[in-house]
Amino acid sequence: MAEDTKVGLEGLKEVMENAAQAPAALAADAPAVIPSNTETAEIIVREPKIDELGRSYATGKRKDAVARVWIKPGAGKIVVNGREVATYFARPVLQMLVQQPFDVAERSGQYDVFCTVKGGGLSGQAGAVKHGISKALTLYEPTLRGVLKKEGFLTRDSRVVERKKYGKRKARRSFQFSKR
Repeated sequence: MAEDTKVGLEGLKEVMENAAQAPAALAADAPAVIPSNTETAEIIVREPKIDELGRSYATGKRKDAVARVWIKPGAGKIVVNGREVATYFARPVLQMLVQQPFDVAERSGQYDVFCTVKGGGLSGQAGAVKHGISKALTLYEPTLRGVLKKEGFLTRDSRVVERKKYGKRKARRSFQFSKR
């Protein structure tokens, strides 16, 4: 059994080629179109998007923060801007936020993450990393898309700071009232 297992990128390429051929064999037997109530819909088979180094890349955003995230199979090491996640995000809440996609997908400790984050504060950056990890996981393993989408991890949180208006001290706060 141990002789059959291939290690490295060659084994990964062979597994990916076999996985790509399996749906084609199934599609020959089954109809390619599933009728619905009003119109017909085609079956969409998502293929993994993996670069030559065996990684998947995605961009995550939250508030003013933008995270570029690469994931690859590994021991679960997360590096943010060249530092470990525990040192970069010192608060346990932020560390938990970054780990959420792996916990929901039941893939804790199976992927190494390397990411760079710019802009915003720590909370926005943690949300951007979480969004990027979720998107990269769906590109690496398309079967996880349903689980992550159900939890709302693939949706970009569009809430941003409201702009300041003229005649106001902040976005909505008025100047201090003076009777005289």
